[in-house]
Amino acid sequence: MYNIIRIGTRESQLALWQANTVKDLLRQHGYKAELVLIKSEGDTDLKTPLYEIGVQGIFTKALDIALLNNEIDIAVHSMKDVPTMMAKGIVQAAVLPRASYKDLLVPKLGTIFSERTKPLTIATSSIRRKAQWLNRYPGSTIENLRGNVNTRLRKVDESNWDGAIFAAAGLERIALRPDNAVELDWMLPAPAQGAIIVVCREGDKFCLDACAHFHDSGTSVCATIERDFLRALLGGCSTPISALAIIEDGYAWLKGNILSRDGRQKKEVEMKAPLNEAADLGGKAAIELLNDGGQEILNGIRNEN
Repeated sequence: MYNIIRIGTRESQLALWQANTVKDLLRQHGYKAELVLIKSEGDTDLKTPLYEIGVQGIFTKALDIALLNNEIDIAVHSMKDVPTMMAKGIVQAAVLPRASYKDLLVPKLGTIFSERTKPLTIATSSIRRKAQWLNRYPGSTIENLRGNVNTRLRKVDESNWDGAIFAAAGLERIALRPDNAVELDWMLPAPAQGAIIVVCREGDKFCLDACAHFHDSGTSVCATIERDFLRALLGGCSTPISALAIIEDGYAWLKGNILSRDGRQKKEVEMKAPLNEAADLGGKAAIELLNDGGQEILNGIRNEN
């Protein structure tokens, strides 16, 4: 039995907030815990666009290695950063209740947006956000934006951009959401956006039992459906795929889409299933989307690589 559960985390303010949240939850249930800080490739390479160096796994690989090397006992991640197929020997221990899944536009101070606004310069490192923005606002210029939340907010103020796109959950968790931020209700989120996952070594009953105390099954079901949708589409780092699942009136509802990188092509799917039959909802929705023109978009993206 562990005396202290070692929690692996990145060093950013947001990552530390997430890890400390899990640390507090463990303590509330009688477990001792401490943080172990680990740098990831995503924290050290702040220039290369994420879709070029691989979004999924870029922020989790170093923690996976530390976990498998028994340097830490659990790791805490933004769930959207975790590959849909986790490293062998690592399993989900808990998913925390989901925060906001929405994306926010943070305008440069003094910038006013409207549906009729002139072509804008918007910053984001997300190929998904880029494609959806260009689909809605063709003619816009998209600039690459890297760094932790604090760094990205500072770059918006220092640059000549009109604004940048952020995940609402990240800004709200560390109380950095600007008053002038605009919720992009029309923008479909990344699969599992707003959810936090705790992982541990396979077969580690102590950590699995400890984390089970604060596991949120509803969030886990929705995030799993979204990630199944992504996996069934074979979505990689350079594929603009979005998905949102919700539970309502005994049903799981899923809305998903795929776009070309330039935003000119877009295919959407909506599907529901009784909650007790929703295990394969993500996969079924992906097949329907592919058969309805999504495959052509996917082929076009692959031919660009």
